[in-house]
Amino acid sequence: MGNVKRNILLTPGPATTTDTVKFAQVVPDICPRETEFGELMGSISTHLTKIVADEKQYTTVLFGGSGTAAVDSVLSSVIGEDTVIIINNGAYGKRMCEIATVYGLHFLEFVSPPDQPVDLAALEELLHSTHSPISHLALVHHETTTGLLNDVGSIGRLCQKYQVKLIVDAISSFGAVPIHMEAMNISYIVASSNKNVQGLPGVSFIIASKQNLEELNQVRPRSYYLNLYAQYKYFNQYQQMRFTAPIQTLYALHQAIHELMLEGVEQRYERYTKSWESLIHGIHRLGLNHIVREECHSKLVTSITEPDCDGYDFQKMHDFFYTKGFTIYPGKVENLNTFRIANIGDITHIDIYAFLVLLEIYLQDIGFPSRKVANPYETE
Repeated sequence: MGNVKRNILLTPGPATTTDTVKFAQVVPDICPRETEFGELMGSISTHLTKIVADEKQYTTVLFGGSGTAAVDSVLSSVIGEDTVIIINNGAYGKRMCEIATVYGLHFLEFVSPPDQPVDLAALEELLHSTHSPISHLALVHHETTTGLLNDVGSIGRLCQKYQVKLIVDAISSFGAVPIHMEAMNISYIVASSNKNVQGLPGVSFIIASKQNLEELNQVRPRSYYLNLYAQYKYFNQYQQMRFTAPIQTLYALHQAIHELMLEGVEQRYERYTKSWESLIHGIHRLGLNHIVREECHSKLVTSITEPDCDGYDFQKMHDFFYTKGFTIYPGKVENLNTFRIANIGDITHIDIYAFLVLLEIYLQDIGFPSRKVANPYETE
């Protein structure tokens, strides 16, 4: 096979993939009920688990669907009649609140700024003072609204203190930011195939201890398709998903996991970080800035303040880059004009340099004055 045209996706996901991941989809047709395919899914489950936990005590449950499907599954399958606290400090924390509302869950919304660390003292006060029995706390690890990386370790210790189970949406951190479920006291992790794992969209998954999953038989299910306990038990018994699996996408995911293992999670994060450093240096040189300070930044997705210039229009800027093979993303912060650049996927700092060259050309064309700005969030 020849090479596939390479587009550089500077978006929070899907991410740019290798040709070997793309070509892994080209396989003979197979029924997903065959033993061979069940073994493939079993291998995927085991290797995903090993990234964050001991596969002897924990396991990964696969679903067809985007990351939101897995978030939906956890919230609808895990929360009983007690209350869950949901940290809302961005669009995806807000989405968890919306899912909880649809299912009629008892939840308390802990609102926090999308560009600032969670106030741990205020969170502990809520855990300490609420009269409702709190069984779970849910948060987004990496809030791609801004690039904020929440301090899961500290929040996990709070949950341990108050005997609360922690649910972590790690969709945009898994496979890059090192995570250790037991050390961080995480009960459930949610992620997907198409971001830092560098697979293709269509598979989401939940990682949990086998004990936690077994205990779900006591929780009233709220969803038929996304019933986490039923999916877990069915795979254990038959080595199959309950419903038709996204076959080709799973072959691609198997290859992507192989490539992640070859590179290493920490090494992948180092590559991403080098790209982020190139991006931050470049936008400051051009007179732009970002909105999350470095010590709580994921170094994966950056929310950048838009140019203050009459000639600026995001859609036109997007279209300019799109014709050059780059895709950029609009901002998602209320009352603040931003756009977002991600540096995840099969890209390097060389691709970021190429983006910055084009950004400089675009800014000059719209009459934005080139001027270096100091980084107000730079640490000493």
